[in-house]
Amino acid sequence: MAGTIATSLSGLAHGDSFEFKPSQRYPDPAVEILDPSFAKHRVFSASVEQLSSGMRWAEGPVWIGDGRYLLVSDIPNNRIIRWDEITGTTSVFRQPSNFSNGLVRDRQGRLLACEHLTRRITRTEYDGSITVLADSFETKRLNSPNDIVCKSDGSIWFSDPPFGIGGHYEGDKASPELPHSVYRIDPQGGKLQLVLDDLAGPNGLCFSPDESRLYIVESRAQPNRLVWAYDVSPQGKLSNKRKHIDAEGPGALDGIKCDVDGNLWCGWGSNGSPNADAAKLDGVMVFNPQGKPIGHIHLPERCANLCFGGPKRNRLFMASSHSLYALYVEAQGAV
Repeated sequence: MAGTIATSLSGLAHGDSFEFKPSQRYPDPAVEILDPSFAKHRVFSASVEQLSSGMRWAEGPVWIGDGRYLLVSDIPNNRIIRWDEITGTTSVFRQPSNFSNGLVRDRQGRLLACEHLTRRITRTEYDGSITVLADSFETKRLNSPNDIVCKSDGSIWFSDPPFGIGGHYEGDKASPELPHSVYRIDPQGGKLQLVLDDLAGPNGLCFSPDESRLYIVESRAQPNRLVWAYDVSPQGKLSNKRKHIDAEGPGALDGIKCDVDGNLWCGWGSNGSPNADAAKLDGVMVFNPQGKPIGHIHLPERCANLCFGGPKRNRLFMASSHSLYALYVEAQGAV
């Protein structure tokens, strides 16, 4: 397989593995240039690679550079999977994971996790113990924390839609106690602050390279899925809400990441509507800082979330339904 051997998790448990045939031709036709400005980000001699398969719903990847491995949530299987860059092997990092979703490292390198089952944000300490950072707001339980980012000032931001409590597949079915919201954990004292509660299904979120803007996916917006941009004050207040991306059809946005040039790399797929062509939509869409689509990385599965990693932060890891994919690009992750 074009520079890598995909490992299967089917022998470990609970997921179908799917074969993937990478392109033998350079440039990889799966990397589509929608605007000439994207050409500089495509590596001519790099192909989309499948690193692992055998998950049920892959989400929330995070690169652990000092260990040279990637962690990814396999939500329905209640586990976190570890892919090792050195050996190319895949193993279970944590099980049970409390149906974890979004993962990120804080500014001290500790793992932060959004947990559906316990409806909380946790931090894994250096000794492996777990600290609960947030599980309620004004005495009411959080819904099911979904995606999470950590700002350079140490503040932690996360989205809290009710997706994980909507059924028994990704957590325990329960009635929401709070609106769909985005929260901020203050770095001084750890107080939980409500950032906004006026979006339908707030999902993926990330900061611009200079952290002056916050992008938030509204994954249940009608008639089309949206990304909103906000100005961020030093105190963590949002202002100047404006529409940044409109899916303009059956496309569905999920997790998002920003590169150092301000482009948004977005997990992409079908919104499930009858007229959606999932085979054409699935993958990653790339938008320039003005919100114009410039590139499309086509995958055989819907991409839920992604991250940049590798020693040069120029390898795009894509958590996509049953599998984990990767592609070297001429771009570097902003964080």
